[in-house]
Amino acid sequence: KDLKKWTDSNIFFQDELREAVLLVFANKQDLPNAMNAAEITDKLGLHSLRQRHWYIQSTCATSGEGLYEGLDWLSNNIANKA
Repeated sequence: KDLKKWTDSNIFFQDELREAVLLVFANKQDLPNAMNAAEITDKLGLHSLRQRHWYIQSTCATSGEGLYEGLDWLSNNIANKA
Protein backbone atom coordinates (compact mmCIF):
# COMPACT_ATOMS: atom_id res chain seq x y z
CA LYS A 1 0.00 0.00 0.00
CA ASP A 2 2.93 2.38 0.62
CA LEU A 3 4.15 1.84 -2.93
CA LYS A 4 0.68 2.53 -4.31
CA LYS A 5 0.55 5.76 -2.32
CA TRP A 6 3.97 6.70 -3.76
CA THR A 7 2.86 6.25 -7.36
CA ASP A 8 -0.45 8.05 -6.82
CA SER A 9 1.22 11.16 -5.42
CA ASN A 10 4.61 11.10 -7.14
CA ILE A 11 5.53 14.19 -9.10
CA PHE A 12 7.99 12.12 -11.12
CA PHE A 13 5.07 10.98 -13.27
CA GLN A 14 4.34 14.57 -14.31
CA ASP A 15 5.37 15.85 -17.73
CA GLU A 16 7.55 18.61 -16.29
CA LEU A 17 10.03 15.98 -15.11
CA ARG A 18 10.19 13.97 -18.35
CA GLU A 19 13.95 14.65 -18.59
CA ALA A 20 14.67 13.58 -15.00
CA VAL A 21 16.37 10.30 -14.18
CA LEU A 22 15.15 8.08 -11.36
CA LEU A 23 17.24 5.75 -9.24
CA VAL A 24 15.41 3.35 -6.92
CA PHE A 25 17.47 1.64 -4.26
CA ALA A 26 15.94 -1.78 -3.59
CA ASN A 27 17.23 -2.19 -0.06
CA LYS A 28 17.27 -5.26 2.20
CA GLN A 29 18.11 -7.59 -0.67
CA ASP A 30 19.87 -9.82 1.84
CA LEU A 31 16.48 -10.82 3.28
CA PRO A 32 14.70 -13.90 1.91
CA ASN A 33 11.37 -12.18 1.16
CA ALA A 34 12.79 -9.07 -0.50
CA MET A 35 11.06 -8.02 -3.71
CA ASN A 36 13.18 -8.41 -6.83
CA ALA A 37 13.63 -5.69 -9.44
CA ALA A 38 10.74 -6.93 -11.59
CA GLU A 39 8.35 -6.89 -8.63
CA ILE A 40 9.44 -3.38 -7.64
CA THR A 41 9.08 -2.19 -11.23
CA ASP A 42 5.54 -3.51 -11.27
CA LYS A 43 4.58 -2.14 -7.85
CA LEU A 44 5.91 1.34 -8.68
CA GLY A 45 4.37 1.35 -12.14
CA LEU A 46 7.70 2.18 -13.74
CA HIS A 47 6.72 0.54 -17.05
CA SER A 48 4.34 3.46 -17.56
CA LEU A 49 7.30 5.84 -17.60
CA ARG A 50 7.85 5.64 -21.33
CA GLN A 51 10.77 7.63 -22.70
CA ARG A 52 12.11 8.17 -19.19
CA HIS A 53 15.34 6.87 -17.76
CA TRP A 54 15.07 4.87 -14.53
CA TYR A 55 17.03 2.12 -12.83
CA ILE A 56 16.55 -0.18 -9.87
CA GLN A 57 19.70 -0.96 -7.90
CA SER A 58 19.64 -3.91 -5.51
CA THR A 59 21.24 -2.93 -2.22
CA CYS A 60 22.02 -4.06 1.27
CA ALA A 61 22.64 -0.97 3.38
CA THR A 62 24.17 -2.87 6.28
CA SER A 63 26.97 -4.22 4.08
CA GLY A 64 27.02 -1.32 1.61
CA GLU A 65 26.49 -3.69 -1.30
CA GLY A 66 25.07 -1.92 -4.35
CA LEU A 67 25.21 1.60 -2.93
CA TYR A 68 28.23 2.80 -4.92
CA GLU A 69 26.98 1.07 -8.07
CA GLY A 70 23.69 2.94 -7.82
CA LEU A 71 25.40 6.26 -7.23
CA ASP A 72 27.72 5.59 -10.18
CA TRP A 73 24.69 4.94 -12.39
CA LEU A 74 23.08 8.16 -11.20
CA SER A 75 26.24 10.19 -11.72
CA ASN A 76 26.78 8.82 -15.22
CA ASN A 77 23.19 9.40 -16.26
CA ILE A 78 23.03 12.92 -14.90
CA ALA A 79 26.30 13.70 -16.72
CA ASN A 80 24.84 12.29 -19.97
CA LYS A 81 21.82 14.60 -19.64
CA ALA A 82 24.00 17.70 -19.29
